[in-house]
This record gives sequence, structure tokens and C-alpha cells, in this order.
Amino acid sequence: MNQRQILVVEDEHDIAQLVALHLRDEGYAVTIASDGHAGKRHAFARHWDLVILDLRLPGPDGLSICKALRAESNYVPVLMLTSKSAELDRVLGLELGADDYVTKPFSVTELVARVKSLFRRVDALSQAREPQAESLDLGDLRIDTASREVHVGATRVELTAREFDLLLHFARHPGRVFSRAQLLDSVWGFGHEGYEHTVNSHINRLRGKIEPDSEHPRYIVTVWGVGYKMEAPVQGVRA
Repeated sequence: MNQRQILVVEDEHDIAQLVALHLRDEGYAVTIASDGHAGKRHAFARHWDLVILDLRLPGPDGLSICKALRAESNYVPVLMLTSKSAELDRVLGLELGADDYVTKPFSVTELVARVKSLFRRVDALSQAREPQAESLDLGDLRIDTASREVHVGATRVELTAREFDLLLHFARHPGRVFSRAQLLDSVWGFGHEGYEHTVNSHINRLRGKIEPDSEHPRYIVTVWGVGYKMEAPVQGVRA
């Protein structure tokens, strides 16, 4: 197996070196960037298996780097480092597509455990997707799982990796109602209490891209007091 490549973007030298030391002890290859400018440059210079991102950085902050990464079609897991007092940053980071977070001061053992958990989740998702290349048609909506492309009618719609995973989850379970907590667990891979509004934000953005009228959605509809469901009937599934 190829060595996992991890980018650590952290401006506190001692923390960055400590994190890198422990990750290297686990067999990972680690590159350190000490500010937002270097972090953003490294992040887009090559493919990474994971980006560990401090949100308070000189230069571009972690939120802007996370947002830029999620605007790309190629998905890379992002683990945020935040302070305990930065509740708003954690919320914004998760809404922008971060996969998990660790609060400072943190246990390096916990951070390494979170990293391993993220890699297990990514591996499980990739293994689940590989044998299920298919095309799903729901009304005018077409989802191709092999190319991860979405079309509404003849128009291709650009989705982030998280938006695609969310749409695909709904499309594979038409008519089934999911609570926000269930969606966090199934699509994000975690169930942090209090972050259900992250689901709301992603669904609102997804509706803005796939719905003819996002104010009156016909695909992803709200089931008041419960959650959301995919309303459109599946017209066909082709392997």
C-alpha cells in the first residue's frame, strides 16, 4: 500500500512538529506548512490523503482554505484544529465541508485516532462505491456514480464532493425520510450533537443547484418536524 500523504497547516511550530512526529511514527508521510499562504500553495500543488488545518493562521485562514478545497472536484479529507472557544469557527468549518475537528489543547493520541478513523471511513466509502457504478434517473435528474456527474435535463450541475454524496444518499433511498442526525452519521460519518444545521446549509445549497425553484423544491423536500426525503420517483437504475 502506498504511504499516506498528510499536509499539516499549523503556525505554532511546537504543535506542528509534535503532530508530525506522532503521525510519522504511524507510518504516514507528513509535510508541514507554517502559514496560510504556504498551506494554500501546498494544498493545491498535489493530491493529499488528508489535510490537517488550523483555522487561525497568518495569511489566508483555515476557513478560506477549506472552502477553496471544497470548491474542487477532487475530494480530500479535512481535519480542523480549533480552539475550545471558537464554536462559530467549528460550525462554519463543518458547513464548508470539513470532515472532523479536534479542539486545542488536544491529546495527540486522540488526534491520531481521529486520523485513523477518517482513513477507515474513506477506505470503506471507496470500497462501497467501486462495485456500484450506476446511473440513477429521478425525474429530470440524472446521477452517474462512476463519473460522479449530475445532470438536470441536458445541463451538467457542478456539485462539491459532499453535495454529491448527500444527493446520492437521498437518490438511493427515494421516499425514505432521514433526520438531520441520520444524515450527519451516514453522509458526514459523524454525529456531533448540535451540528444538524450543517445539514440544512448543504441541502439549501444543493437545492439551489438542482431545483427549478429552490423555494418550492420537487426533489429534496422537507418533512416538517422530522427531516428530509427524496420525493421524485426513480424512473430507472442502469448498472
